[in-house]
Amino acid sequence: QVQLQESGGGSVQSGGSLKLSCAASGDTRCMGWFRQAPGKEREGIAAIDTDGIRAYADSVQGRFTISQDNAKSTFYLQMSSLKPEDSAMYYCAADCPSVVAGVESLDDYGGWGQGTQVTVSS
Repeated sequence: QVQLQESGGGSVQSGGSLKLSCAASGDTRCMGWFRQAPGKEREGIAAIDTDGIRAYADSVQGRFTISQDNAKSTFYLQMSSLKPEDSAMYYCAADCPSVVAGVESLDDYGGWGQGTQVTVSS
């Protein structure tokens, strides 16, 4: 079973940047990030597989970048041009069947971490 630990969340002003990290152990063939704001449904953000194929939600395309360091079993989410609506708890997740499913079908993930809070002020 994959174990995941997110870090790197925090508070930033609108237009700023943050980089989230996810330390993973276990099956990391397909990994991703999703977020959930209070009172809202979970939203898939990005996913990546071991071939480096990526998928992004339309809401973050062009602003967020998912990457991986296989040597360190660490995954990252570089977030730029942040907006107040990006404020949410961000979760690293593992074992998606495909990168598209990693963004569109969050129930297919095998597990996720405890989350890290991102707050963007206007």
